Amino acid sequence: MNDTKILLVEDNESFGVVLRDFLELENFRVELATDGLMAFEKFNTDKFDICLIDIMLPKMDGYNLIKKIREIDTNIPLIVTSAKSMKWDKLKGFDLGCDDYVTKPFDEDELVRRINALIRRTTNTKPVEKQLKFDFADFHYDHKNYVLKYKGDNIKITQKEANILYVLLLNKNEVVKRDDIMISVWGKTDYFIGRSLDVFITRIRKYLKHEPRVKIENKHGIGFVLTDI
Repeated sequence: MNDTKILLVEDNESFGVVLRDFLELENFRVELATDGLMAFEKFNTDKFDICLIDIMLPKMDGYNLIKKIREIDTNIPLIVTSAKSMKWDKLKGFDLGCDDYVTKPFDEDELVRRINALIRRTTNTKPVEKQLKFDFADFHYDHKNYVLKYKGDNIKITQKEANILYVLLLNKNEVVKRDDIMISVWGKTDYFIGRSLDVFITRIRKYLKHEPRVKIENKHGIGFVLTDI
């Protein structure tokens, strides 16, 4: 069990229990609230790292709940999980302060990836994630300016390539799951994004090919690891 505590707000108690159990199997700590008022009371009496909020709730709907939470805490990550899929609903959720909007039915594994990606972007417990400059072998990478240099010479890379390289460098010598890269860079996962990821990885490998100490290895069925020997 890790330290990430989730406030799960879901009025369908049966679905809420199933989702809570799934998230707990993924090592999260989860508190389930089945209406907006109960959720707000829990939020005021306990400390949470992230909230998953349905919109159609009794006693206080999700939009008002988000608004009240944001009046108290402007930084806590909020993900809407709702069957309301119209553009207006999504825009309203973002305007009120949600960080992500997932429409039902959703894939539970993808939801976990979105939670982890959002936690990584917002937590202050991992200062390495704020690192913007990297030196590895004879390369220097400046993520703020999307500049990759090899022995002082600039290598022109695209924004997508830069963001993928950034994720790999933050986790240098560790395997990064394919889904985690896609969520971090594209905000979602699907077959076509997966194919695009493979193309971008191939391009990045070409930029690094002059330096034998640096490799991007494919861990089949899992993800990628950038090694710097």
